Amino acid sequence: MGTVESLRLFLPEVILVDLATTGRARRAEWPATVAMLAAALAIVLSVGFPLFGWTGLGEAGRATWLFDRMLVLDQFAIFFKVLTALATLVVIFMSMDSRDLAGRSQAEYYIFLLSTLLGMFLLSSATDIVMLYLALELVSIPSYLLAGYLKGQEHSTEAAMKYVVYGATASGVMIYGFSILFGLTGTTQVAEIGRSLAAGKATLPMLLAAVMVAVGFGYKIAAVPFHMWSPDVYEGAPTPATAFFSVGPKAAGFAVLVRFYYTVFAAADPGTGLWRLTSAVDWPFLFAALSALTMTVGNLVAVKQNNVKRLLAYSSIAHAGYMLMGFVLLSSAGIAAILFYLVVYLFMNLGAFYVVVLVSNATGGEEISDFAGLGTRAPFVAVALAIFLFALTGIPPFSGFIGKVYLFAEVINRGVYWLAVVAALNSVVSLYYYARIVRAMFLEEPKDASAIPVPAVSMAMLVLLAAPTMILGVYWEPVARIAADSVRMLAF
Repeated sequence: MGTVESLRLFLPEVILVDLATTGRARRAEWPATVAMLAAALAIVLSVGFPLFGWTGLGEAGRATWLFDRMLVLDQFAIFFKVLTALATLVVIFMSMDSRDLAGRSQAEYYIFLLSTLLGMFLLSSATDIVMLYLALELVSIPSYLLAGYLKGQEHSTEAAMKYVVYGATASGVMIYGFSILFGLTGTTQVAEIGRSLAAGKATLPMLLAAVMVAVGFGYKIAAVPFHMWSPDVYEGAPTPATAFFSVGPKAAGFAVLVRFYYTVFAAADPGTGLWRLTSAVDWPFLFAALSALTMTVGNLVAVKQNNVKRLLAYSSIAHAGYMLMGFVLLSSAGIAAILFYLVVYLFMNLGAFYVVVLVSNATGGEEISDFAGLGTRAPFVAVALAIFLFALTGIPPFSGFIGKVYLFAEVINRGVYWLAVVAALNSVVSLYYYARIVRAMFLEEPKDASAIPVPAVSMAMLVLLAAPTMILGVYWEPVARIAADSVRMLAF
């Protein structure tokens, strides 16, 4: 489609641009901000599903190309747009409860959130390396500002500076990889690059380009060894922004990782549900090693953490490793497992960070010792956090268990037994550091035994996050089916 025809299907992004540039995102107008963001989400759903008698995907869910093939609107992109919009909505409500942000002008804060969401929308649809890079920067630059939003606090300024340095380095390396791909193929279209590389034999330049591009994507999902920014940024940023970083940009990173690598370096085999490699490089083994290294480093270093935000940062690194298990398999089921896991990860991880916000508001701290006695001071909050932590561990009957079952099952089905063993051992390690928090809440004496008041709105938010965490552990089939359909309609 040309520019004029594309604008009709670009309406959700237009709404985000309007929110981010017209000043509607001021705290005094947060209901209007939430309402318009919900409207953008509803439009995204109406494009992907035959709601209101209108769909933009054409017959049989076929993809629609926008702006002369710079972007694509397919079920895969819609899945990630819905996921990241939901995460942003939750973080907006979380931000309203955070004392980190109390007394500060929040106009810029909401603008940064919405600008990042706009970047994630574009990133999930990008099919041109120029658009891909611009979208990645639109995600990154507002994220730097969110990390340093607590002006005057040294740890927040340090977080922003480290984020900028690592981000700029990763982006520079990645765009150099893009330039090599352009030089090899003479095109910026991802699909055309894939077809050109499949017909050629420039293995060494292609390997160099792929590694450089992997640096940028690895930084976005916080995979080892591109994870060094994550703990300090997570600890120094406002807690709602930290929760946002742990889910939104990570999900968008996986979206572009899948679309780019499976388009450029692999080709679908119709009817088999598998991809075949179009290069001489053994990408599955390399990414399997990256997956094992990422989950192992994340879990082992998390064991030593006493700050809960920093602990959850390393936990987030480990979960990126688990999700990479699905990426290495070159199968539709593996990618669908990643999508399903991202859904359950959204609820359980945002729920854990929301409890950190509530505890920090009450105690002024984020150490594990600040959670001591929470089971008697705020029983509802303590039980909710226990649910989120058990789900993150992968204990049945919570949703995290089902998410890991899908990932483990596909690894075992494809014969990558060693990776399944490494992941199982890492899950055991994670139980130890999650259990430290549970032990503090229910078995340790608090410094202050007074009850912590929990507003009804906060309790409702915890219910809205805990309910899917439990329900998807016993009834997951609809979400799994949507994930599988989104992969089946992935456009190249």
